[in-house]
Amino acid sequence: MLHILLPAQVDRSFHGPRLPVYVFAVIAVISTLRSLIHLLAPDGGAGSIAGLDLASGRKGIVFAFALWGSSQLIYAVIQLLAAFRYRSLTPLMYLLLICETILRMWVGRTHPARFLHTPPGAIGNYVMLPLAAGMLARCLFGEERQSRLG
Repeated sequence: MLHILLPAQVDRSFHGPRLPVYVFAVIAVISTLRSLIHLLAPDGGAGSIAGLDLASGRKGIVFAFALWGSSQLIYAVIQLLAAFRYRSLTPLMYLLLICETILRMWVGRTHPARFLHTPPGAIGNYVMLPLAAGMLARCLFGEERQSRLG
């Protein structure tokens, strides 16, 4: 069963029933739409869709950050899998990291909030973006084609 969950090779093949693949595609589309609502709705969908009392203050903010943390944890697991098991996904993971960083920076500009101090992530974005772009360029155009990490 482990070889099904963590295959040795990552490609388009799937050696199981088709239904789970189609259902997962629908779930991915729904997740995309849900994410776009959170990004683009004036209240992020917090009040208009989720029904969160936006006047609840601290509890609502802590709740939203906890949800964000759960998503970050899942993303981190995927990054760890790519780093230690699926190294062939490294260029894609850098591209996703670039997109995620740009989107967070865009959200910061389009939905500005008042902070008591500059959050570490706001500074980290300016380190992560050029680092990830440079590493992606190295993956795509670097001289070394054979992985020494094998």
